[in-house]
Amino acid sequence: MQVKKSFISWPILALMSFVTVIGFDDIIYNFANQGMGVITSWIILLLLYVIPYSLMVGQLGSIFNHEGGGLSSWVRGTSGEKLGYFTAWTYWAASIPYVVDTANAVVVGFGWLINGNDSMEDKMSNHVFALLTFCVFLLFIILQRRFKRSLEVLSTLGGGAMFIMALLFVVMTFTSLFMPEGHIETQPMNLQAIIPKFDLHYLTTIGLLIYAINGAELIAPFVTKMRHPQREFPKSMIMLTVMTIFLTVFGSFSLGVFFNAHHLPNNLKMNGSYYAFQRLGEFYHLGNSLMYIFAVTQIIYMCALLAVLLDAMTRMLIADTGKKYMPKKLTKLNADGLPINGYILTTALSAFILLLGVFLPEMNDIFNWLLNLNGIISPGVTCWIFYAFVKVRLDAKNYPSEYVFIKNDRAAVAFGMWCLIVTVIATLFGILPQDAPIGSSLFWHELIINIVGITVLIGLGFVMPALAKREREQLT
Repeated sequence: MQVKKSFISWPILALMSFVTVIGFDDIIYNFANQGMGVITSWIILLLLYVIPYSLMVGQLGSIFNHEGGGLSSWVRGTSGEKLGYFTAWTYWAASIPYVVDTANAVVVGFGWLINGNDSMEDKMSNHVFALLTFCVFLLFIILQRRFKRSLEVLSTLGGGAMFIMALLFVVMTFTSLFMPEGHIETQPMNLQAIIPKFDLHYLTTIGLLIYAINGAELIAPFVTKMRHPQREFPKSMIMLTVMTIFLTVFGSFSLGVFFNAHHLPNNLKMNGSYYAFQRLGEFYHLGNSLMYIFAVTQIIYMCALLAVLLDAMTRMLIADTGKKYMPKKLTKLNADGLPINGYILTTALSAFILLLGVFLPEMNDIFNWLLNLNGIISPGVTCWIFYAFVKVRLDAKNYPSEYVFIKNDRAAVAFGMWCLIVTVIATLFGILPQDAPIGSSLFWHELIINIVGITVLIGLGFVMPALAKREREQLT
């Protein structure tokens, strides 16, 4: 008796991937970096980078579907166990600044929910801000153990609600322009306004753009669940790109309606989402109601995301690395099946990252620095995707796939190398601080802690195999 197989449709896959790729905060961060010029950057990046990137991920997911389509399994399958381990480690290390940044966002969200404004910056010291962030972090390590399933549901609902809020902001902003009192803050609003200034500062911001749109590898395992992946998967990725272009381009333009792109607030990255909904509410005579709705949505989403991330990243590190490269103490599970020592390591490194930033001059500097650190490490990890793809296409006969991105191997390798080179350049230039004048004391401070943070997070990956080897020698 033949079992009926259920397939996933290409529009559903596009919607699933959209939630993992872009959010309202991503638009704010990059608008703060580039102003209205970010519109051109979004279009160029999405057409020349995101489409090939997503299609490459589709082929890798199809080839290694028996291993779940994980990033480390792609590298392991092309370059061996040791490099597979190091990919898993760097993927995990890249998650540390992300979860700390997420905990930061939770504290900021509660500040707006309680005060109704950005006064938390003036009332709270850096040390208290860091301590609260760490307390949120510890709280959710405890909570995810008891409420993991419900928090996963909340994360999904929160992600959907966040997209609806972003769409609502765009629609209401465009509607406001047709009202008598409607106007655009950024002047002049012309073609020249959306052309970015290609200089050193611009190069330092590319990493945060890539950080904003990566995540397509999370939907790779679903490629083999499509009825006709060769035909349908490209449709999903084109739909994803169209939706992303709509939200990023029109979202950035909408921000230019309420903010003068030539004179942006210094704390826009930390508070820009709240400012945007606050100003939208004021225009429609709704007071702070839209801002409070957004704050609640943001807190729910970030809290659920934090809990799921803390569990998933630690389990992934423990389960998806070669046993001979990790000390047994680190992979040991307690009576409840939880990698408790893995949680301790995650907590310790998160505290280390917080400690690096606590001596920056202002709370806003801490938030911006942590965000920019993600713009270095996250693109760095994305390089593994293009590395694995190039390896596959250089030896295509040994890697059969239901879905193939460009049948010509030379053209496919050229696309893979293009994306790899762009990502490497973005990673290297991202090490330079974005929010401090070049040569200032703040610039050198942030540059030093960028280098120290990256060295410790990635360097520990070289230490673990040595500790595991020493442990085995002691046992024998």
